[in-house]
Amino acid sequence: MKIEDLNILYEDNHVIVVLKPQMIACCPDESGDENLLDAVKEYLKVTYNKQGNAFAGLVHRLDRPTGGVMVFAKTSKAAARLSDKMKSGGFEKKYIAVLCGVPNKKAAVLENYLRKNSVTNTVYVCTQAEEGAKFASLEYKIKEEKSGLALADITLHTGRTHQIRVQFASLNCPVYGDMRYGGEKAVKGKLALWAYSLKFAHPVTGETMRFLAEPPKELSPWKLFGDLSVI
Repeated sequence: MKIEDLNILYEDNHVIVVLKPQMIACCPDESGDENLLDAVKEYLKVTYNKQGNAFAGLVHRLDRPTGGVMVFAKTSKAAARLSDKMKSGGFEKKYIAVLCGVPNKKAAVLENYLRKNSVTNTVYVCTQAEEGAKFASLEYKIKEEKSGLALADITLHTGRTHQIRVQFASLNCPVYGDMRYGGEKAVKGKLALWAYSLKFAHPVTGETMRFLAEPPKELSPWKLFGDLSVI
């Protein structure tokens, strides 16, 4: 990913907020593919003429197929403070998703225990007693229904791997484009899951900051729905 392709929403001496494209990894992984963290580091190195490697701290993640708002720390102090806030639930993370199917309840809190299979890199719903089980919670509201699809506004309470995808698949309403968890309802296409809002306290000033970015409304299946800018 080239630094000129970076979509920077905000930057100061302590944080940089960027829009993560879909299908770009948020940080280096075993694939060796280009990733957002390295692009941010390169941008900081070139822009501020830094010698050696520039620092950028990863404080949260988005799955490769998920796009949306991400914040990186520009100093180790900011990284530590943001990471602590993330662990203690100090971030408000909101997503928008298109579901294949309409949940029975138009608004609800979903609570499950999830376990990751490291061999297959998949996550599944399990019982609380199962070894490695982690509590997962989210809240959703169905905003609109169209052609058997549902537009869901989601507030994430915990940040488990593949959480949104697995929890909605457990309702038999998988996320559009999710070939991993969609089962018989899987629809090919880009994953219709987007991190549209991120709210947190600035790591130095304490000021409440919120950043918004709407999904690519010109693309399917987003374009089936109404004005996504008012979410």
